[in-house]
Amino acid sequence: MKKEWFILQYKPNAHHQAAKNLKRQGFNTFLPLHNTTKRKASKFIDTSQPLFPGYMFVTFDRTESKWHKINSTYGVSSLITFNSIPRSIPNIIIDDLMTRCDSTGNILTMDNLSVGDKVKILNGPFANFVAAVESYDTDQRIWILMDFLGKRTRIQTSADYLRLVK
Repeated sequence: MKKEWFILQYKPNAHHQAAKNLKRQGFNTFLPLHNTTKRKASKFIDTSQPLFPGYMFVTFDRTESKWHKINSTYGVSSLITFNSIPRSIPNIIIDDLMTRCDSTGNILTMDNLSVGDKVKILNGPFANFVAAVESYDTDQRIWILMDFLGKRTRIQTSADYLRLVK
């Protein structure tokens, strides 16, 4: 049984409904969210919004599941297909997205990093190195300290290239 990830389009503002109904049918979904602040009247309200508005990911085994019923699920507009054949997304893309999310699907931001936290570098020439957060700016730039060739080296990077080591 080889499960793959696919993209589906949900109806406007129906992402929670679509996920709930797909789960009832035995499909697993992944909906990455990000926190936003909106002004309503004179108040500021924090909400979680889909990272990819209108789209979510669903996993199933194409050969064994009845994936055609996804299109008739309440809240779902359609499964994204090419010539009526669903095309899968590489698992590494979904895995990377999932590692950047907390247990509720919210994308972890730099706010979750503190000075002294251990982070793993994801991209570039220092990929897979572990470093410590030294300081960070409000525009997503982070200074990290890394042991390199016996010296503590200070490097500037983006929060997008780091993952918190637990």
